[in-house]
Amino acid sequence: MHTLGLRLAWRIAAREMRTGLAGFRVFLACLALGVGAIATVGSLSTAVETGLMADARTLLGGDVALVMEHQDLSAEQRTYLKSTTRRLSSAVEMKAMAQTDDARTLVELKAVDRLYPMVGALTLDPPAADRGTVQAQLEQIDGLWGAVVEAGLLTKLKLSIGDTVRVGKARFQLRAVILKEPDRVASILNFGPRMMVSTAALPATGLVQRGSQIRYSERLQLPLDVTAELYIKQLKLHFPQANWRVRGPTNAAPGLQHFIDRLTLFLTFAGLTALLVGGIGVLGAVRSYLDTKTATIATFKCLGAPGTLVFQVYLLQVSALSLVGIAIGVLIGAALPFIGVELIKDQLPVVPKVALYPVALLKAAVFGGVVALTFALWPLAQARETPAANLFRTAVLPVTTQPKARYILAVLLGILGLAVLVVFWAEERAFAYWFVAVSIATVFLLHLSALAVMKIARHAPRPRRAVVRLALTNLHRPGSSTPGVVQALGVGLSVLVAVALIQGNLTKQIKDTIPDQAPAFFFIDIQPDQVAKFDRVLGAVNGATDLMRRPSLRGRIVKIAGVAVGKVDIKSGVRWAVNGDRALSYAATAPQGTVFAAGSWWPEDYSGPPLISLDSAVADGFGVGLGDTLTLNILGREITAKIASLRKINWRSLRFDFAIIFAPGTLEQAPQTHIAAIKVPVTSEAEVERVVADNFTNISAIRVREALEAANRIIAGIGAAITATASVTVLAGIIVLGGTIAAARAGRVFDAVVFKVLGATRRQVMGAFLLEYGLLGLFTGLIGATIGTLISWAVVQFIMGMAWVFLPFDVTITVIAAIALTMAAGFIGTWRALGEKTSSHLRND
Repeated sequence: MHTLGLRLAWRIAAREMRTGLAGFRVFLACLALGVGAIATVGSLSTAVETGLMADARTLLGGDVALVMEHQDLSAEQRTYLKSTTRRLSSAVEMKAMAQTDDARTLVELKAVDRLYPMVGALTLDPPAADRGTVQAQLEQIDGLWGAVVEAGLLTKLKLSIGDTVRVGKARFQLRAVILKEPDRVASILNFGPRMMVSTAALPATGLVQRGSQIRYSERLQLPLDVTAELYIKQLKLHFPQANWRVRGPTNAAPGLQHFIDRLTLFLTFAGLTALLVGGIGVLGAVRSYLDTKTATIATFKCLGAPGTLVFQVYLLQVSALSLVGIAIGVLIGAALPFIGVELIKDQLPVVPKVALYPVALLKAAVFGGVVALTFALWPLAQARETPAANLFRTAVLPVTTQPKARYILAVLLGILGLAVLVVFWAEERAFAYWFVAVSIATVFLLHLSALAVMKIARHAPRPRRAVVRLALTNLHRPGSSTPGVVQALGVGLSVLVAVALIQGNLTKQIKDTIPDQAPAFFFIDIQPDQVAKFDRVLGAVNGATDLMRRPSLRGRIVKIAGVAVGKVDIKSGVRWAVNGDRALSYAATAPQGTVFAAGSWWPEDYSGPPLISLDSAVADGFGVGLGDTLTLNILGREITAKIASLRKINWRSLRFDFAIIFAPGTLEQAPQTHIAAIKVPVTSEAEVERVVADNFTNISAIRVREALEAANRIIAGIGAAITATASVTVLAGIIVLGGTIAAARAGRVFDAVVFKVLGATRRQVMGAFLLEYGLLGLFTGLIGATIGTLISWAVVQFIMGMAWVFLPFDVTITVIAAIALTMAAGFIGTWRALGEKTSSHLRND
């Protein structure tokens, strides 16, 4: 009997669908848009990650790469690596000052050996000789070493190919421009243009000194019968305490991978928000479609059709059309990456491998299916339970029948299933939980807000003008568009306001707040025997204030409270503290302005066991407190120190501080340099660079303003990508808005006919309708702006840990846009309704 019922339901559903999909255009558009957004983001992300994996050997410079801070390989380590590999290529990287007689700039100096590059190609202009190797351009000719540089260096120093530049104590002739460096993608933020020289030329610069901030890297080409995974495992067994970071094909560019993961996370959630708006559109579209079928449904029931048959007929229609909408979205998500990559490939750090990625497309399809069925169930269940007599009175009495408990439970299970899918497929579970909670809260607040708007309109004083009274009445009358417009457009506007305010706060923090607090320069690689002269020279600069200097070493945290780092559950926000080496210092007295969260500083003459003062946020992320220990590997030696105090550090203010500061008596004899910071007026910045370059060839000066501008460009780029995707949410809202107004068109036509018969002019009727939509847009804009402001405040304050500032311009633009959108959509729908002839409608009735 059940099978026969389904067959009958399908026959009826198929016959009805032959008449066309006029009532389901919004349904299909909303579903296709949401699924397409998620599928596109997923496919693009997978394409970039696949490209990253495909280029892994090129990015590594070999099969495996070893990276060491400050310390080169020991003789034992180099002997082992040479005996177990086919080829071994070395490179050295550091920051340095390149200068001419008139100008100077910070560069990313890279010294390479004769094997570079073992994998990939270094593209130069003019091209390198000797079968594409770079050494022909770097060798010494007539007493001058060669260098190849990025074009930015030529621009900054106003040089041309063939000119010379001084780095440290050596002079280099610029012989080519670097067009493409195969292995330069590990860092998103760089402090200067690349300058590449030979490792044979490095001693002449005098930059390699005890404790200097230098990065040594070794690129390994393995025997053909040895995999990278197996070799890395053997390497860790042979040198368990080695002070190097091992990178293989799966983590060839960890910084870039983290950046891609975060960007994908934000963009996916923006796509999910668009799908959420689409779900609201599905709800409205199914309800509107069923409103057009009330006579048909009532006739079925009068002829004895059970409610189950009615439910099955329209559920089958919704399911079939959902498949169509999902298929369109999947096709969009499969096709757009091919187009998008061609437009943005020059801005991407790797070449994406665009293809059809079934997992990304399946994920989007599953989300679309769950959303479609979840949001369609409620109106379908209402139609099932509504008596036939009530269906005939829907023009004056909208359907308000409560679905049975099992359907309510099915809707709740659908919402729960959607939340589970979001959390399950998210890389950052904590962020996913926040997204789910905020989405539910936003929809709930918008629903309450819509009810509040209707209540305010219902109880507002009755104006004298009939046009205004009519507009207020339309906001709360049965079948009003208010709930659908507020929810659909409100979600999109909330997201846009939140994104705009978050990005605005980040930009404001960088442009306004930080420069007031931050030093003008940071200095690195100050040798201990240069300290006194450095302080004297910098102190003599006109307007120089707040000179701060500290000894600096590098060390890697290997144990937390006696447990290996790999076995400790560390919060994602402080994972940076264990990813590679960290800057360390030591001090007898607390830095100026220190705020203690717990504990106190040690005595100035302390001489006992190792003690440290730790950043309180890092301690919280590690799950440690006063009395616990951290074990650090410093230049190959493990030192275990007890936590004596916890400090509150605001890193976003660019405070001159260290997450870990040792007590005296532990690090003084270790190889070290000093770092320093100073504040000077803009007019004295050139003088600072000049006196440092003239007196200290090895010290690098980092302009804070340039670093902040680079960070601001990155934030602007990320913000543009997220805003573009968030705009899809607003587009979905506009589609739902148009569908809501289109669904009410029949009622508008009836109203217009009655008003015309009663003597109203077309201008008066149009004015009433436009005022209604203007008020609706105003209320929706204010509600969306309020919710978006609250979301941005929570994110900036609690997730980013920054001071939040309200930016009225961004919010005002959103409110104006909401009014314009609703009035435009209302005008289009109302104009068509006013164009109907009264005579034909009166004869039909």
